[in-house]
Amino acid sequence: MPIETRDPRVEIEFCTGCKWHLRAGWMAQELLLTFGNTIGELALIPGKSATFIVRVNGKVVFDRKDHGRFPEMKEVKQLVRGIVAPEMGLGHSDSAVKSAGASTSAAAVAAPTEETSEEGPAEATARQVGQEQKAAKDDVDPDDEDSTAHAFDCKTCA
Repeated sequence: MPIETRDPRVEIEFCTGCKWHLRAGWMAQELLLTFGNTIGELALIPGKSATFIVRVNGKVVFDRKDHGRFPEMKEVKQLVRGIVAPEMGLGHSDSAVKSAGASTSAAAVAAPTEETSEEGPAEATARQVGQEQKAAKDDVDPDDEDSTAHAFDCKTCA
């Protein structure tokens, strides 16, 4: 008998060699606490090669290698919310984004341009968060293992 999956399905794929089990488990717990039964299924997927990827319904919403860093929890919640419950408020996770770039985010959401007209809520949020992260890139601590200065080559996985 085939196993049925429940939508929406959220996946967190993580590198076991890098020992990112706790980070993946913590994110899963936070997502379940935030979204409750709105999420149909949440999977932790053991991976390799310094992988840390968050997917919703098979679509990558955050890849550590693409962004050069781990995702912030509020960022993951916003990206997941954009797909599973766009109308849902996230309390303080929403207010932090609004205060960080209110004029930019309001313009992007209120008046879509040709560039954003075909984007959904998740893509617009991802683009906005990416722009904010680029602006903060100068604040990287090279000794912080979660910073963008951290090498992607996992010695254990190589």
